[in-house]
Amino acid sequence: MSGIRVTYAGLISFVTGLVSVITGIIFTLIVTRQLTAVELGTWSLIGGLVSYVIIIESTISYWTTREIARGKESGRTALLSSGIVSIFALLIYLVIIHYVAPQSKINSDVLLYGSILIPVMFLFRILSAINYGWKPHSLSITNIVFEIVKIPLGFYFVYIEHMSVIGAIISITIAYAVSIVILAIYAKDKLKNKVNLQFLKKWFRLSWLSLYPEIPGLLSKLDILVFTLVTGMIIGISYYTAAITIASLVVQAGSISRAVYPKLLEAGNKNEFLSENLIRLFYFIIPLTAISFVFVRPALFALNPIYEIATQITILVIVKTLFNTLSSVFYPILTGAETVDVDENSKFRDYTKSKLFSLPTFQIVQYSVYIIALFVGLVLLKTNSQLEQTTFWAAIMLICEIPLTVYLYKTLRKNFTIKLDKKSLVKYLVTSISVFSIMYVVTDHFLEYKKSIFEFLPNLLLFVMIGVFAYIIITYFIDNRTKSLFSAIMKEFLNRT
Repeated sequence: MSGIRVTYAGLISFVTGLVSVITGIIFTLIVTRQLTAVELGTWSLIGGLVSYVIIIESTISYWTTREIARGKESGRTALLSSGIVSIFALLIYLVIIHYVAPQSKINSDVLLYGSILIPVMFLFRILSAINYGWKPHSLSITNIVFEIVKIPLGFYFVYIEHMSVIGAIISITIAYAVSIVILAIYAKDKLKNKVNLQFLKKWFRLSWLSLYPEIPGLLSKLDILVFTLVTGMIIGISYYTAAITIASLVVQAGSISRAVYPKLLEAGNKNEFLSENLIRLFYFIIPLTAISFVFVRPALFALNPIYEIATQITILVIVKTLFNTLSSVFYPILTGAETVDVDENSKFRDYTKSKLFSLPTFQIVQYSVYIIALFVGLVLLKTNSQLEQTTFWAAIMLICEIPLTVYLYKTLRKNFTIKLDKKSLVKYLVTSISVFSIMYVVTDHFLEYKKSIFEFLPNLLLFVMIGVFAYIIITYFIDNRTKSLFSAIMKEFLNRT
């Protein structure tokens, strides 16, 4: 057993996640300030297409994390087999761009260049899966290295060399390569065993179950392709990308629960830590959502003044991201406690009755409705502006996300004894509303919208940090749980210095 520490790994993940947001925004600013709306849309389309073929990698990584967390040595087998599978993914990608390029009127050479991302992402994901079940905190460290490395690369290839989308692809590829080295160092103890064909047989036999949970993700990501093919334009995708960039701050709150999944795999039904972890999740997710709302307009302006008109779209995406982040925390808790795969004699029927099957089934229904509604709506709105079409897209996205979150939460309450401190939750909510309402008024009166990003961004970050520190200080003095959290952080720091 690795003795996974949920709070320790979660805090590392959260802190590095916030740093990654800052570094990620810097890279995004480099990209959005240099690329046209069409080029940014192309960049997002490549990301969507790559994600479609990457899902087959889950046939290996899905089981690898569960096995490594339970002490089984499948690391080397997973690494080698993942390399082979990546070849098939690359071929599928080439077939897809053959049909997409003419429809989207995008230079096929640029889409072809995106293929170099596939093998490095396969290697990155399988090493991440190994470390997730072994040393989950390593993913946080690797993530921040990835974010930091890509900044100078992006500045050189995109800003100085003006290589546009291709420059962004090169930057990301090299950043992945550096991250792979770090992940390999962390995972080296799990890569020493011989290749075991028994693992391959199991993965192949149960590939339907590991691929099944990926279907919802594939369906949800079809929205970019549907939008491109129906509208024939990709400017709306640039609005969507800008909105997602702002909303990504909310996602980082989920990092506090990153280690819950491997801990449940390791500890079985022992889940005393769940309630405390969920309260800490809300401690972070409430203010991060408030920050996203309050600073939505200046944040879009910072990305590029042309995206300031996407404020309404971004607000819808932020709310959707809030529900999605909660779902992304609830889902692995439920699947992490599932033990059907521990029994080697489990039959097909046993798996179909498990949460490994039932939860993805609900998601498939949800995202099928989403894609159908999006397609029909875009067809009806085909003569409308790209801004109106993208606003509809964001609204449908939000509406279809809510049922899943509600369903997962109810299922969580049925399967676990969850005791949330409502008084603390109210304190977090009231403090966030009070602090960031004031910050909204102050920002509206005193923040100057200067076109120079070097003048505007420092001022914007100053207002954000004032709000963050005010929230932390107030909650520290009015909430005992917050005091305990920061005491634990200081204790951990002092023990390691």
